Amino acid sequence: MKLNRFAAYAWGVLVCNLAVILWGAYVRASGSGAGCGSHWPLCNGEVIPRAPKIATLIELTHRLSSGLALLLVVGLVVWAFRAYPKKHVVRWGAGWSMCLMLTEALVGAGLVLFALVADNASMARALSMSVHLVNTFLLLAALTLTAWWASKGRPVQTRGQGTIAWLFVAGLLGALILGVSGAVTALGDTLFPAGSLAAGLKQDFSPAAHFLIRLRLLHPLIAVAVGAYLILIAGLARVARPGKWTKRLTGALTAVVLIQLGAGALNVYLLAPIWMQLVHLLLSDFVWIALVLSTAAALAQISQTEAVRTSEPTPGVEDFESRWKNYPALSGNQER
Repeated sequence: MKLNRFAAYAWGVLVCNLAVILWGAYVRASGSGAGCGSHWPLCNGEVIPRAPKIATLIELTHRLSSGLALLLVVGLVVWAFRAYPKKHVVRWGAGWSMCLMLTEALVGAGLVLFALVADNASMARALSMSVHLVNTFLLLAALTLTAWWASKGRPVQTRGQGTIAWLFVAGLLGALILGVSGAVTALGDTLFPAGSLAAGLKQDFSPAAHFLIRLRLLHPLIAVAVGAYLILIAGLARVARPGKWTKRLTGALTAVVLIQLGAGALNVYLLAPIWMQLVHLLLSDFVWIALVLSTAAALAQISQTEAVRTSEPTPGVEDFESRWKNYPALSGNQER
């Protein structure tokens, strides 16, 4: 797939946002979310804090990188509206990317202003992180589709797709639920770290445990169930939509799901160190992007030429059948 300049830029914006997401996870995992206090957009009431602490530098760096990502998305929208005609899907994808980037910033600001950071272990923080995760995944989906369509990927068509469309919709919803459970689990691992695997299991099954600890039991079960389902629909899509890109992307989806399940097991065994949490999150993002691309490829619009070609009978079939009847030795009707 040959990329034009806009498509290369769009993929670059997606990669930049992945880096910002990872750094945001490091802010949470390192307990640096309150590094700028309860001030936003200022940091501890200052534009440039004097004698900042490590936590302040970590949080400030995340804010600066988020601002850069916002400017890149603004550039994406401006370029898309200048380079593509009205009602083009690239404009649609870029527009949604801008909207979701703004809501991403608002959710992040809310976490700071309402002190839902650092050691806060309330239900409000768990819910806000869930909303943050869903918005982040939707933002990644919009950026991914913008880059895909700019790379000559066809628009998605939902009508007439049959059961396979609903299977992919269920897969997307399942991936969102899995992501939310993962975000809450990561929060529990950060706030209530276990000294050993046995101690962690004891915490999980304790009736007096905090709700964030008890929720850690659900995430592995959801991961296995959703992972198996995604592998299943990837296989079905390769049969129902045997196009080149559908095969490649569903194959990539299957591979990254298996890698992610292995990484999740390793994360539990290692007691969720920060570096492994970041690897696990990055793989989660890869699974989501691969799923979005697989959905876009499997449900892509069929061109008129292909529609005519698929509606016509296979060349030579009728001729072969007529010849088959004319040869008794081949058809089994040879007279004796």
